Amino acid sequence: MNAASDAVAWILLIPICAAAVLAALPGYRLTAGLNILASFSTFLAALSLLVIARPQPGQYLLVDDLNIVFIVLNTFVGLTTSVFSASYIAHELETGRLTPRYLRFYHAMYQVMMFGMNLAFVSNNIGLMWVAIEIATLTTVLMVGIYRTHAALEAAWKYFILGSVGIALALFGTILVYMAALPVTGEGQDAMVWTVLVSRAAAFDPALLNVAFIFLLLGYGTKVGLAPLHAWLPDAHAEGPTPISAVLSGLLLNVALYAVLRFKILLAANPDAISPGPLMVTMGLTSLLFAAFMLYRRRDIKRLFAYSSIEHMGIIVFAFGMGGPLANFAGLLHMVMHSLTKSGIFYAVGHIAQVKGTQRIANIRGLTETHPALGWGLVIGVVAIAGLPPLGIFMSEFLIVSSTFARQPLLAIPLVFGLLLAFGALVLRLTSLAFGEPRGSAAPAEASYLPMFAHFALVLTAGIYLPGPLVVWFQHVANLLG
Repeated sequence: MNAASDAVAWILLIPICAAAVLAALPGYRLTAGLNILASFSTFLAALSLLVIARPQPGQYLLVDDLNIVFIVLNTFVGLTTSVFSASYIAHELETGRLTPRYLRFYHAMYQVMMFGMNLAFVSNNIGLMWVAIEIATLTTVLMVGIYRTHAALEAAWKYFILGSVGIALALFGTILVYMAALPVTGEGQDAMVWTVLVSRAAAFDPALLNVAFIFLLLGYGTKVGLAPLHAWLPDAHAEGPTPISAVLSGLLLNVALYAVLRFKILLAANPDAISPGPLMVTMGLTSLLFAAFMLYRRRDIKRLFAYSSIEHMGIIVFAFGMGGPLANFAGLLHMVMHSLTKSGIFYAVGHIAQVKGTQRIANIRGLTETHPALGWGLVIGVVAIAGLPPLGIFMSEFLIVSSTFARQPLLAIPLVFGLLLAFGALVLRLTSLAFGEPRGSAAPAEASYLPMFAHFALVLTAGIYLPGPLVVWFQHVANLLG
């Protein structure tokens, strides 16, 4: 094995081995520390992929420029969330919402979830990728219901049922891709290996590929949270632990998006297949407009930002659907900026809900006076996610709008309308949450602010300056996406 193969092995082995150890260890502080250590070690292994030679694709595992973006982002947010989780979960233990037994389960499932997402990213086998996404989904279902309240169990069941429907549709689409490949590659594993499929896709039956992509887009689109397949997402965010909300918005939605992009590349390699762009543009624009209107009706702070996630995943899918070097570059940048910003927002929201004792927006006022670090952290996060300069999301949204105006001016009208509508809703909610006469509990926040401000610092830096090597790398990935 070469160095890159070793790094991939560590990216998979560290979380699954840590999960086995965490399931057996007693004591909150020990398990929380080990969870952070395992996440940090996995992140270091992922970073090593940036500087060592790529391994040759195997039948099961693949490392290329596209999935390295997702792997590094996934392991970084996984690390910061584990740090945030340590102080957040300590409060839940003190207040009796969680017991030591559930904490062992929580930390073990966290590492299993990281294993599932990492495996999905490095899979070169489309069947193995499906299995990995299902592992990540099932672990998050269990963690959403960990409080064992009626609302939490209902949210977990809704997530499980709708997620099962989505993953079943994705499985059927995967089978259709296999059937399209059989006459060309023959029976066996080659008909499931993505690098083989994309190299020979031009000879596949386009009719089968067309039907397959529709099922795959609907199936994995459920996991992305695209409207009208989004119904599980607001409940899962509102009722589960906030670290899981951060992971859902910042990471798990990206896993399903990655699968859609892989199959988009496959479809684009067949000249007679339908263009996947219009389907993605339609679903993306629908999600953006739907979520923008729904933002005005939210009364729960976590549900508010859940609908914001639906909005931004719609923007990202729209950008990738438009295609071309500029739109793909903007979509990739927006995905990274959204993951960093939204997870940072949930870090703030989690501690805000703890110190105020509520998630209802009407009962939270004057945060910048009662809890300045949390209040101003939320202000920065909302300003970033609303797309104001000089933060990174402004740059990505500007590029998406510019590309759309240049190529499809009529599509730019509903796109800009949706962005402005969502901006108004977020600013409206922010003014009541952060400013005005304080309302609600003023209990001190025993929180770690490092993850939140580390994310916002990266988003601010990206809005001001993107390093040349990073721009070249993203441009190369944008060209790969077609």
